[in-house]
Amino acid sequence: MITDPEIIKNLMKEGHLIPQEEMLEIARKKGRLNIGVPRESSFQERRVALVPEAVSLLVANGHEIKVETKAGVNAKFTDKDYSEAGAQIVYDPKEVFQCDIIFKVSPPIEEEVEMMTSGQTLISALQITMQPKKILQKLMEKKVTAIAWDYIRDNEGHFPVVRAMGEIAGNTSLLIAAELLNSFNDGKGVMLGGIAGVQPTEVVVLGAGTVGEYATRSAIGLGSSVKVFDNSLSKLRRLQSSIGERMYTSIIQPKVLSKALMRADVVIGAVRSSIGRTPCIVTEEMVSNMKQGAVIIDVSIDQGGCFETSEVTNHESPTFDKFGVTHYCVPNIASRVSRTASFAISNIFAPILLEMGEHGGCKELIKNDYGFRSGVYMYKGTLTSEILGKVFDLRYKEIELLLMGM
Repeated sequence: MITDPEIIKNLMKEGHLIPQEEMLEIARKKGRLNIGVPRESSFQERRVALVPEAVSLLVANGHEIKVETKAGVNAKFTDKDYSEAGAQIVYDPKEVFQCDIIFKVSPPIEEEVEMMTSGQTLISALQITMQPKKILQKLMEKKVTAIAWDYIRDNEGHFPVVRAMGEIAGNTSLLIAAELLNSFNDGKGVMLGGIAGVQPTEVVVLGAGTVGEYATRSAIGLGSSVKVFDNSLSKLRRLQSSIGERMYTSIIQPKVLSKALMRADVVIGAVRSSIGRTPCIVTEEMVSNMKQGAVIIDVSIDQGGCFETSEVTNHESPTFDKFGVTHYCVPNIASRVSRTASFAISNIFAPILLEMGEHGGCKELIKNDYGFRSGVYMYKGTLTSEILGKVFDLRYKEIELLLMGM
């Protein structure tokens, strides 16, 4: 037996030189998400939050998905499609609203909130103009963490869902206008676009954001003469650069705009407001001076509309006539193409839900992902949205202050 301290010390030093076992990083604990997809109950909402392909991906990664029967029927997805993708089809909506994460398109109604339990996570749209104070207070009482998918940002700081729905609305608005110009729809009987030897239709686009850009792309693609108005020069430059060709652009000046409207066959209202109501930039007088049989598509109607003559309509009775001008003022244009819109939403959220599982749940994703955290308007029953707090006179706290104690 070796007792000399010096020899033992030397042996210990030599021991450090012997190859050691590799120390591997401890893997982050994954979470098994329990997600409920209810059938939409809002008026004329035909989209569904997750399509069967996304369900299949999530189930393959170990997550549990419960889908209410006929949740996807309005987007042409059957219960069989979801069942074959690995979802559990449930016939009682209460069972869906017992899931840890409730993922839906439109904000919940009072009956749906009543079915929810304490501490759940709700992911849905946040429509401030249609969000009753009572619903928010009930969610707060149940300590719900609520995330508005229209306020979630991507890595570049953009709002991916808003952009996707804007692309759909911009493209679809031109298709709607083409139908309304049709003779069999009591339109002027002109083709949206142009052919050799015939003057092309004139399209005026108000707003150079996502909706305006894709409306402009569609109009140019069809051969129309396009004029775009916006109060932001940087947006107008970006639009021209993105489309790759010169076109008529202008700051919104009443006299210039009025002249353009007098010659227009189609006017697309795509002006958005970052907060509050959309500014009304087209007066009743301007509309009265437009061509007989011209068409107005007010995509901004969900924020109040940018035409003084606009009134909210719906998909069953979408148009009305004022001063001989056809007005189309349906707030939810994306529901008109519900299957495409559902795929767009699903493609954005499938990776987010997978990442949530990798982080071990919603709480950790909120803590580690700023873009996802941007969509949180309620955290464990505490309101974190300054806008909602001021609109409804409710107490709120910054989400960062709440996370400091995590």
